[in-house]
Amino acid sequence: LPYFWIGCKMYDLLAGKQGITGSYALGRSKTLENFPMLRADGLVGSLVYFDGQHNDARMNAALAVTAAAHGAVVANHVEVTSLIKERDDDGRERVRGAMVRDNETGAEWAVRARGVINATGPFSDAILKMDEPQMADIVAPSSGVHLVLPSYFSPKNMGMLDPATTDGRVVFFLPWEGGVVAGTTDTRCDVTADPKPSEKEIEWILAEIRRFLSPEVKIRRGDVLSAWSGIRPLVRDPKAQNTKDLVRNHMIHESDSGLITIAGGKWTTYREMAKETVDRAVESFKLRPLRECQTEHVRLIGSHAWSDTMFIKLVQSFGVDLDVAQHLAHNYGDRAWAVCALADRSTQQQQALGERIHPRYPFVDAEVRYAVQYEYALSAVDVIARRTRLAFLDAQAARDALPKVIDIMAAELHWDQARKQKEMRKALEYLTTMGLPDSILQSEDSSSAADRARSGVTNVHTTRTLNLVDPASYYRRGVFSAEEIGAILAAFSEFDRQGDGHIVVADVLPLFERINVPVPEGGVERYLQKAGVDQADMRASVEVEQVFDVLGEIKEAVNAKGRAPRGELNLNQIPTHRSGGGV
Repeated sequence: LPYFWIGCKMYDLLAGKQGITGSYALGRSKTLENFPMLRADGLVGSLVYFDGQHNDARMNAALAVTAAAHGAVVANHVEVTSLIKERDDDGRERVRGAMVRDNETGAEWAVRARGVINATGPFSDAILKMDEPQMADIVAPSSGVHLVLPSYFSPKNMGMLDPATTDGRVVFFLPWEGGVVAGTTDTRCDVTADPKPSEKEIEWILAEIRRFLSPEVKIRRGDVLSAWSGIRPLVRDPKAQNTKDLVRNHMIHESDSGLITIAGGKWTTYREMAKETVDRAVESFKLRPLRECQTEHVRLIGSHAWSDTMFIKLVQSFGVDLDVAQHLAHNYGDRAWAVCALADRSTQQQQALGERIHPRYPFVDAEVRYAVQYEYALSAVDVIARRTRLAFLDAQAARDALPKVIDIMAAELHWDQARKQKEMRKALEYLTTMGLPDSILQSEDSSSAADRARSGVTNVHTTRTLNLVDPASYYRRGVFSAEEIGAILAAFSEFDRQGDGHIVVADVLPLFERINVPVPEGGVERYLQKAGVDQADMRASVEVEQVFDVLGEIKEAVNAKGRAPRGELNLNQIPTHRSGGGV
């Protein structure tokens, strides 16, 4: 503890006046009082420090519209296909623009400029090779997998960071956007538009979490609401003597033809990165700015009239639900007024203004319209993942919301039925990268997917048949529906001859046969063992909670069949001191 206490105090010192609150130490009892989910065995105490977090989807959208408000031209779903080069007065070849393609329409055109800045994150090498085909890669892409779990696994305003994992990396467990986000890994990967987490990575994170949670807090694969992977663009300096070394922060590189590349870095330093890059462009492209850099004084769209109590005015003025008002104020700032103005008032009557796109989350129909009209949203994935965070919070909830989202977008963008079906298919494909199984794409056309999402899927043939193989329930593999719970309890009560909430080991397999539980390969013995059932004594008692634990594990195994990852996971491929420890 003393070592980490010194580190936290240095953290406070460096933060200076911008610090939130000073760090402090807690003893064992106070630690458990504040974070009762922690494992008590071996716990000495904890250190509490404060940090900020943000919704990066909303932040990115706010940056784009703020740039547009200051005169920038913003284009969505437009791809650079090649660079335009011309000779300058000295006969040197210089980059003077780019050929681009609209991936929505297929149209192509040239964009000419005094200079070009390559700020494409993990895709930086693709642009660099358009300039210099033989150039070595500067990006060392690293996959960081994150899991989102239900909010009850963590206190509302306190998370946990463990620096003592099995591979020396850091694991965090933090309240985030109404859920709990846990992660992360650092694994070398290929650069793809939509990276997909592997089951090995997911299980590693869950195993690390279980190490510091109380044994009474059973966290299962089925509790994972969403699992996603992001690519960190760790970079090498091509001009350094040792090009294998990774740059700790960001790097600006200028090619012989004048292409400026900014790569690496983090959200916390994005304004400094932008300032340094633009200053470099002013110098290299011989630009004549009218004034010095203004980034310290530029506020993002939505911040000008925001206040801590703005959500109260939204409730009073529009009659929105409290959680919706808090969500809109927090994520849109003063633009929440414009969002509320776009709510569908035709079905208001006695209910609150704004129809939710999913009943468990505060996202409303007006946000979809706002995303289309003001934030360049052109696809269903844009809305569920890049304007709202629904797909990141709960992949199955995002799937359920798709029909409503697509209907609203179709009205705004004049989509025909064919386009709506295409959007449904593309969105389902995207959700397979967020933790849902590939089986949601099998034998399922877009219209049937919409009908199923609207009506809900039970697939319970009788009151005594468990719904163990429906792909739509994959994200709840360890959780049972009301019908399933009723079937389990009814069968349990038949074998509970004494009526005391217990059966015996000898009754377990007959009970499973009664409710048609598919027996996994290798039998059920290992699942009974994990649930703490003593199989050596066939007359030993088994509680109903143990039966649910066993069935949950079996349900998970049945649904996960065929999804086992190939190959072993090497979690420590990138030096910890270079990767930022995974944070």
